[in-house]
Amino acid sequence: MPKTTNLIQKQKELAELIDRFSPGEGVHATDIPSLYCIRSSKITEPIYRVHEPALCIVAQGKKEVMLTEERYQYGPSDYLVVSVDLPVSGQIIEALSDVPYLCFRLDFKPAQIVEILEESELRAVQPADSRRGLFISQTSTSLLDAAIRLVRLLETPEDIKALAPMYIREILYRILKGQQGDVLKQIAVEGSSAYRIKEVIEQIKQNYAQPLRIEELAELANMSPSSLHRHFKEVTAMSPLQYQKRIRLQEARRLLLSETADAAEAAFQVGYDSPSHFSREYARMFGLPPIADMKRLRAMVAGGRWNPQT
Repeated sequence: MPKTTNLIQKQKELAELIDRFSPGEGVHATDIPSLYCIRSSKITEPIYRVHEPALCIVAQGKKEVMLTEERYQYGPSDYLVVSVDLPVSGQIIEALSDVPYLCFRLDFKPAQIVEILEESELRAVQPADSRRGLFISQTSTSLLDAAIRLVRLLETPEDIKALAPMYIREILYRILKGQQGDVLKQIAVEGSSAYRIKEVIEQIKQNYAQPLRIEELAELANMSPSSLHRHFKEVTAMSPLQYQKRIRLQEARRLLLSETADAAEAAFQVGYDSPSHFSREYARMFGLPPIADMKRLRAMVAGGRWNPQT
Protein backbone atom coordinates (compact mmCIF):
# COMPACT_ATOMS: atom_id res chain seq x y z
CA MET A 1 0.00 0.00 0.00
CA PRO A 2 1.44 3.44 -0.94
CA LYS A 3 2.69 5.40 2.06
CA THR A 4 0.41 8.40 1.36
CA THR A 5 -2.68 6.21 1.06
CA ASN A 6 -1.88 4.47 4.34
CA LEU A 7 -1.40 7.83 6.09
CA ILE A 8 -4.77 9.09 4.84
CA GLN A 9 -6.48 5.92 6.04
CA LYS A 10 -4.90 6.31 9.48
CA GLN A 11 -6.08 9.94 9.64
CA LYS A 12 -9.60 8.83 8.77
CA GLU A 13 -9.53 6.08 11.39
CA LEU A 14 -8.37 8.53 14.08
CA ALA A 15 -11.08 11.02 13.02
CA GLU A 16 -13.78 8.34 13.37
CA LEU A 17 -12.57 7.46 16.86
CA ILE A 18 -12.44 11.09 18.01
CA ASP A 19 -15.92 11.63 16.59
CA ARG A 20 -17.21 8.63 18.56
CA PHE A 21 -15.83 9.91 21.85
CA SER A 22 -16.88 13.54 21.32
CA PRO A 23 -20.61 13.51 22.07
CA GLY A 24 -20.99 17.25 21.43
CA GLU A 25 -19.15 20.49 20.80
CA GLY A 26 -16.09 21.35 22.86
CA VAL A 27 -13.30 19.62 24.76
CA HIS A 28 -14.15 16.18 26.17
CA ALA A 29 -12.17 14.54 28.97
CA THR A 30 -11.79 10.78 28.64
CA ASP A 31 -11.16 7.82 30.94
CA ILE A 32 -7.46 8.31 30.15
CA PRO A 33 -6.68 11.33 32.38
CA SER A 34 -4.26 13.09 29.99
CA LEU A 35 -6.26 12.44 26.80
CA TYR A 36 -8.93 14.78 25.40
CA CYS A 37 -11.12 14.56 22.31
CA ILE A 38 -12.10 17.91 20.77
CA ARG A 39 -14.91 18.62 18.33
CA SER A 40 -16.26 21.76 16.65
CA SER A 41 -18.72 21.97 13.79
CA LYS A 42 -18.02 25.63 13.09
CA ILE A 43 -15.22 28.15 12.72
CA THR A 44 -14.52 29.81 16.07
CA GLU A 45 -13.44 33.13 17.48
CA PRO A 46 -9.89 33.17 18.92
CA ILE A 47 -9.69 31.51 22.35
CA TYR A 48 -6.99 32.92 24.66
CA ARG A 49 -5.41 30.52 27.13
CA VAL A 50 -2.15 29.38 28.67
CA HIS A 51 -1.35 26.26 26.67
CA GLU A 52 0.36 23.71 28.90
CA PRO A 53 2.70 21.03 27.48
CA ALA A 54 0.70 18.90 25.07
CA LEU A 55 0.58 17.14 21.73
CA CYS A 56 -2.31 18.05 19.42
CA ILE A 57 -3.11 15.96 16.35
CA VAL A 58 -5.84 17.34 14.10
CA ALA A 59 -7.59 14.44 12.37
CA GLN A 60 -10.07 16.62 10.48
CA GLY A 61 -10.37 20.37 9.87
CA LYS A 62 -7.74 23.00 10.55
CA LYS A 63 -6.62 25.23 13.43
CA GLU A 64 -4.47 28.32 13.81
CA VAL A 65 -2.47 29.17 16.93
CA MET A 66 -0.96 32.61 17.54
CA LEU A 67 2.08 33.05 19.77
CA THR A 68 2.47 36.83 19.98
CA GLU A 69 2.78 37.71 16.24
CA GLU A 70 3.82 34.21 15.14
CA ARG A 71 1.16 32.26 13.26
CA TYR A 72 1.02 28.44 13.29
CA GLN A 73 -1.54 26.58 11.15
CA TYR A 74 -1.98 22.83 11.26
CA GLY A 75 -4.38 20.24 9.87
CA PRO A 76 -4.51 16.46 9.31
CA SER A 77 -1.01 16.28 7.83
CA ASP A 78 0.58 18.00 10.86
CA TYR A 79 0.78 17.86 14.61
CA LEU A 80 1.51 20.61 17.11
CA VAL A 81 3.62 20.28 20.25
CA VAL A 82 3.83 22.80 23.09
CA SER A 83 6.76 22.02 25.39
CA VAL A 84 6.38 24.78 28.03
CA ASP A 85 3.47 26.84 29.34
CA LEU A 86 2.75 29.49 26.70
CA PRO A 87 0.02 32.16 26.57
CA VAL A 88 -1.47 31.74 23.09
CA SER A 89 -4.68 32.25 21.17
CA GLY A 90 -6.20 29.43 19.15
CA GLN A 91 -8.85 29.56 16.44
CA ILE A 92 -10.50 26.78 14.45
CA ILE A 93 -10.37 28.00 10.84
CA GLU A 94 -11.80 25.00 8.97
CA ALA A 95 -14.90 23.13 10.17
CA LEU A 96 -18.37 22.26 8.86
CA SER A 97 -21.43 20.73 10.50
CA ASP A 98 -21.05 17.55 8.42
CA VAL A 99 -17.23 17.62 8.43
CA PRO A 100 -16.39 18.88 11.94
CA TYR A 101 -13.00 19.80 13.31
CA LEU A 102 -11.73 16.78 15.26
CA CYS A 103 -8.61 16.87 17.42
CA PHE A 104 -6.66 14.50 19.68
CA ARG A 105 -4.92 16.26 22.59
CA LEU A 106 -2.49 14.50 24.89
CA ASP A 107 -1.13 16.44 27.85
CA PHE A 108 2.25 15.45 29.22
CA LYS A 109 4.77 16.37 31.92
CA PRO A 110 8.48 17.11 31.47
CA ALA A 111 9.20 14.19 33.83
CA GLN A 112 7.82 11.81 31.20
CA ILE A 113 10.34 13.16 28.68
CA VAL A 114 13.16 12.79 31.20
CA GLU A 115 12.23 9.15 31.81
CA ILE A 116 12.21 8.30 28.10
CA LEU A 117 15.57 9.98 27.52
CA GLU A 118 17.12 8.16 30.47
CA GLU A 119 15.92 4.76 29.28
CA SER A 120 16.54 5.14 25.54
CA GLU A 121 19.50 5.79 23.29
CA LEU A 122 18.19 9.16 22.13
CA ARG A 123 20.86 11.85 22.13
CA ALA A 124 20.31 14.75 24.51
CA VAL A 125 20.68 18.34 23.32
CA GLN A 126 23.55 20.64 24.21
CA PRO A 127 22.92 22.48 27.50
CA ALA A 128 23.34 25.89 25.87
CA ASP A 129 20.64 25.26 23.25
CA SER A 130 17.33 27.17 23.45
CA ARG A 131 14.54 26.59 20.97
CA ARG A 132 11.00 27.93 20.64
CA GLY A 133 8.68 26.03 23.00
CA LEU A 134 6.11 25.38 20.28
CA PHE A 135 6.45 23.66 16.93
CA ILE A 136 4.51 22.01 14.11
CA SER A 137 5.78 18.89 12.38
CA GLN A 138 4.48 16.34 9.86
CA THR A 139 2.54 13.34 11.11
CA SER A 140 3.70 9.80 10.36
CA THR A 141 1.92 6.46 10.19
CA SER A 142 3.85 5.26 13.26
CA LEU A 143 2.67 8.24 15.33
CA LEU A 144 -0.92 7.89 14.13
CA ASP A 145 -0.82 4.15 14.84
CA ALA A 146 0.14 4.79 18.46
CA ALA A 147 -2.51 7.54 18.81
CA ILE A 148 -5.20 5.24 17.38
CA ARG A 149 -4.27 2.46 19.79
CA LEU A 150 -4.48 4.89 22.71
CA VAL A 151 -7.95 6.17 21.75
CA ARG A 152 -9.16 2.61 21.07
CA LEU A 153 -8.49 1.81 24.74
CA LEU A 154 -11.59 3.91 25.52
CA GLU A 155 -13.58 1.00 24.05
CA THR A 156 -12.13 -1.36 26.69
CA PRO A 157 -11.72 0.68 29.90
CA GLU A 158 -10.45 -2.35 31.80
CA ASP A 159 -7.27 -2.24 29.66
CA ILE A 160 -6.45 1.42 30.26
CA LYS A 161 -4.42 1.06 33.44
CA ALA A 162 -2.13 -1.59 31.96
CA LEU A 163 -1.75 -0.35 28.37
CA ALA A 164 -2.25 3.43 28.30
CA PRO A 165 1.17 4.25 29.87
CA MET A 166 2.93 2.16 27.19
CA TYR A 167 1.05 3.78 24.32
CA ILE A 168 1.62 7.28 25.72
CA ARG A 169 5.30 6.51 26.09
CA GLU A 170 5.46 5.36 22.47
CA ILE A 171 3.72 8.53 21.27
CA LEU A 172 6.19 10.76 23.11
CA TYR A 173 9.11 8.61 21.90
CA ARG A 174 7.96 9.07 18.28
CA ILE A 175 7.94 12.84 18.75
CA LEU A 176 11.37 12.82 20.38
CA LYS A 177 12.68 10.87 17.38
CA GLY A 178 11.10 13.34 14.96
CA GLN A 179 12.78 16.21 13.12
CA GLN A 180 12.04 18.68 15.94
CA GLY A 181 12.44 16.33 18.88
CA ASP A 182 15.19 18.57 20.28
CA VAL A 183 12.52 21.08 21.32
CA LEU A 184 11.17 18.49 23.75
CA LYS A 185 14.58 17.23 24.77
CA GLN A 186 15.74 20.69 25.84
CA ILE A 187 13.20 20.93 28.69
CA ALA A 188 14.43 17.64 30.15
CA VAL A 189 18.17 18.40 30.35
CA GLU A 190 18.68 19.67 33.87
CA GLY A 191 20.87 22.76 33.84
CA SER A 192 20.21 23.56 30.17
CA SER A 193 19.17 27.08 29.25
CA ALA A 194 15.68 25.95 28.28
CA TYR A 195 15.30 23.96 31.51
CA ARG A 196 16.16 27.08 33.53
CA ILE A 197 13.74 29.20 31.48
CA LYS A 198 11.03 26.64 32.26
CA GLU A 199 11.66 27.30 35.97
CA VAL A 200 11.41 31.07 35.41
CA ILE A 201 8.12 30.56 33.57
CA GLU A 202 6.76 28.64 36.57
CA GLN A 203 7.84 31.45 38.90
CA ILE A 204 6.09 34.10 36.78
CA LYS A 205 2.93 32.01 36.48
CA GLN A 206 2.69 31.39 40.21
CA ASN A 207 3.27 35.05 41.08
CA TYR A 208 1.85 36.86 38.05
CA ALA A 209 0.02 39.46 40.18
CA GLN A 210 3.27 40.53 41.91
CA PRO A 211 5.75 43.09 40.52
CA LEU A 212 8.27 41.46 38.18
CA ARG A 213 11.82 41.56 39.50
CA ILE A 214 14.18 40.69 36.67
CA GLU A 215 17.22 40.45 38.94
CA GLU A 216 15.51 37.80 41.09
CA LEU A 217 14.45 35.83 38.01
CA ALA A 218 17.97 36.04 36.60
CA GLU A 219 19.34 34.72 39.89
CA LEU A 220 16.84 31.85 39.82
CA ALA A 221 18.00 30.97 36.30
CA ASN A 222 21.66 31.48 37.16
CA MET A 223 21.92 33.91 34.25
CA SER A 224 22.67 37.58 33.78
CA PRO A 225 19.58 39.75 33.14
CA SER A 226 20.55 40.16 29.47
CA SER A 227 21.10 36.41 29.03
CA LEU A 228 17.78 35.67 30.74
CA HIS A 229 15.99 38.07 28.41
CA ARG A 230 17.59 36.49 25.32
CA HIS A 231 16.90 32.87 26.25
CA PHE A 232 13.40 33.65 27.54
CA LYS A 233 12.52 35.25 24.21
CA GLU A 234 14.00 32.33 22.25
CA VAL A 235 11.73 29.90 24.10
CA THR A 236 8.53 31.98 24.44
CA ALA A 237 8.75 34.61 21.66
CA MET A 238 8.31 37.34 24.27
CA SER A 239 10.12 39.06 27.13
CA PRO A 240 9.42 38.11 30.78
CA LEU A 241 7.41 41.34 31.18
CA GLN A 242 5.33 40.62 28.06
CA TYR A 243 4.73 37.07 29.30
CA GLN A 244 3.51 38.35 32.66
CA LYS A 245 1.26 40.91 30.97
CA ARG A 246 -0.42 38.24 28.83
CA ILE A 247 -0.94 35.98 31.84
CA ARG A 248 -2.50 38.88 33.75
CA LEU A 249 -4.84 39.92 30.94
CA GLN A 250 -5.97 36.38 30.16
CA GLU A 251 -6.72 35.75 33.83
CA ALA A 252 -8.61 39.05 34.05
CA ARG A 253 -10.71 38.05 31.04
CA ARG A 254 -11.48 34.71 32.68
CA LEU A 255 -12.61 36.50 35.86
CA LEU A 256 -14.83 38.83 33.85
CA LEU A 257 -16.39 35.96 31.88
CA SER A 258 -17.12 34.06 35.09
CA GLU A 259 -18.79 37.23 36.46
CA THR A 260 -16.87 36.95 39.74
CA ALA A 261 -15.47 40.48 39.38
CA ASP A 262 -16.13 43.74 37.56
CA ALA A 263 -13.40 45.40 35.45
CA ALA A 264 -11.85 47.37 38.31
CA GLU A 265 -11.83 44.37 40.66
CA ALA A 266 -10.34 42.14 37.97
CA ALA A 267 -7.63 44.72 37.31
CA PHE A 268 -6.56 44.81 40.96
CA GLN A 269 -6.75 41.02 41.37
CA VAL A 270 -4.30 40.41 38.52
CA GLY A 271 -1.85 43.08 39.67
CA TYR A 272 -2.78 46.38 38.00
CA ASP A 273 -2.73 49.50 40.17
CA SER A 274 -4.63 51.60 37.63
CA PRO A 275 -7.98 50.46 36.12
CA SER A 276 -7.48 52.89 33.22
CA HIS A 277 -4.05 51.41 32.45
CA PHE A 278 -5.60 47.94 32.64
CA SER A 279 -8.41 48.94 30.28
CA ARG A 280 -5.95 50.30 27.69
CA GLU A 281 -3.80 47.17 27.75
CA TYR A 282 -6.87 44.93 27.70
CA ALA A 283 -8.20 46.70 24.60
CA ARG A 284 -4.78 46.47 22.95
CA MET A 285 -4.75 42.69 23.41
CA PHE A 286 -8.41 41.76 22.87
CA GLY A 287 -9.55 44.54 20.53
CA LEU A 288 -12.16 46.08 22.85
CA PRO A 289 -12.25 47.55 26.38
CA PRO A 290 -13.37 45.08 29.08
CA ILE A 291 -17.07 46.03 29.27
CA ALA A 292 -17.55 46.06 25.49
CA ASP A 293 -15.62 42.81 25.12
CA MET A 294 -17.77 41.06 27.74
CA LYS A 295 -20.97 42.30 26.10
CA ARG A 296 -19.82 40.94 22.73
CA LEU A 297 -18.65 37.56 24.08
CA ARG A 298 -21.77 36.95 26.18
CA ALA A 299 -23.98 37.70 23.18
CA MET A 300 -21.96 35.23 21.12
CA VAL A 301 -22.20 32.55 23.84
CA ALA A 302 -25.96 33.10 24.13
CA GLY A 303 -26.30 32.80 20.35
CA GLY A 304 -24.23 29.63 20.23
CA ARG A 305 -21.54 31.35 18.15
CA TRP A 306 -18.71 30.99 20.68
CA ASN A 307 -17.58 28.25 23.04
CA PRO A 308 -14.71 29.29 25.35
CA GLN A 309 -13.85 25.60 25.92
CA THR A 310 -13.14 24.69 22.28
